[in-house]
Amino acid sequence: MSFSETETLEDRIRQTALDLGFDLCRMTHASIPDSWPSYQAWIDAGMHGKMEYLARHSEKKADLSKVLPQVKSVITLAVSYVQGDSGSNGLGGGQVRTKGTVARYARYEDYHDVLKPALVRLVKDIQTMVGPDESHLYYMDTGPIMERDLAQRSGLGFVGKHANVISRDLGNWFFLGEILTTLDLKPDVPEKNRCGTCTRCLHACPTDAIVEPFKLDARRCISYLTIELKGSIPDELRSAIGDRIFGCDDCLAVCPWNRFAREGKLMRSARRDDLEQLDLIAMLAMDAEQFKKTFQGTPMMRSKRRGLLRNVCVALGNVGDEQALPSLEKALMDPEPLIAEHAQWAIEQILKRKG
Repeated sequence: MSFSETETLEDRIRQTALDLGFDLCRMTHASIPDSWPSYQAWIDAGMHGKMEYLARHSEKKADLSKVLPQVKSVITLAVSYVQGDSGSNGLGGGQVRTKGTVARYARYEDYHDVLKPALVRLVKDIQTMVGPDESHLYYMDTGPIMERDLAQRSGLGFVGKHANVISRDLGNWFFLGEILTTLDLKPDVPEKNRCGTCTRCLHACPTDAIVEPFKLDARRCISYLTIELKGSIPDELRSAIGDRIFGCDDCLAVCPWNRFAREGKLMRSARRDDLEQLDLIAMLAMDAEQFKKTFQGTPMMRSKRRGLLRNVCVALGNVGDEQALPSLEKALMDPEPLIAEHAQWAIEQILKRKG
């Protein structure tokens, strides 16, 4: 790797990141996050639901020096996961009649595994540039830092009304990564909010989880209900889940900034076309071994078999017909009570529609 004498250290880091496949790279200072008070109020209101990990280590989120001593700067990174429609039918083969929808980010191998080598390499390259006296620590939604705040403050994107980060270069479809460093880097200009009067994301949410602009009640969010929640899905929210079995993209998909979205380099080879359209009835027959074989190495392992088949039952209750009844009746005997409970609900919904 070679650089001209006129290039700054910031230029070198940014170019190295782009060469490694990251789609955006920005820098910011490591002071107290601007959104810390509102974040703490959100936690105090219980809007994080059962995600207790979000409330842990709050003192570190407010003070990055407790994460990395003598930290001065944060390098923020973005990786696009935009993809086209492959037309794949997924599990079951042929045209899937009763399909389950998976959030776009989960139609890949686990992004933590895919992106870690590039993050490690970037840290090593920075170390080579500056010598051994500086310290660096990388994260990708795995540590006690406020990623969205840092992304906005570094100019990488802005937090939209749906509480996700929007990039003028990538739209909504990207992962965030960070490197905390003791280097004193020149910060980029913070991004300002560019939502304007648009409220498409608020109206698109199936469960009204965006209770007001910039405030998400996770307890109502379909991504929370189908991934993070480990117990029963509240009865009053099941119908709104529709055919979604892992996450929800509705608020992201309607954002007009997606017209600038572009496919990234790092995730391209990790795409799993077989996860684009999943046969719900075929999935309901999965035992533990089949579940692991199908989803090993993907984000969908996070739900475990009991959680994913719980979601499949709910989806069948919403979009299935009498052809799903034999599989659901068999699911009533599943050793996992969570699956049996939601299978019973699904059967009742199908019979109601049948008349």
